[in-house]
Amino acid sequence: MSDCIFCKIVAGQLPCGKVYEDEDVLAFHDIHPFARVHFLIIPKQHIATLDDCTPAHEKLLGKMLLLAPRLAKEQGLDSGFKTLINTGRGGGQEVFHIHVHVFGGGDPVSRS
Repeated sequence: MSDCIFCKIVAGQLPCGKVYEDEDVLAFHDIHPFARVHFLIIPKQHIATLDDCTPAHEKLLGKMLLLAPRLAKEQGLDSGFKTLINTGRGGGQEVFHIHVHVFGGGDPVSRS
């Protein structure tokens, strides 16, 4: 999708603080973190919301969720972390490209 910010990140048109990338997914630091560690895991394929997923997406969704603990530990979240998937406007979704928030470690560090 030409107007999707996450698709632009996947295409390399916008920079990101990359945490992980393979042929199916990309993980990068959230630009508005609400914890010391806060990154997103997104599929490279554009899927607007979790509600748009079908059984054909099962393997991709499983991959994203299983990647979360590995990357959380690599980012220093050894004692635990939270995950969040906002779905639809009523669910607080702002970017309509499915993404898993992974966060923890206390309040974000000021970047100013």
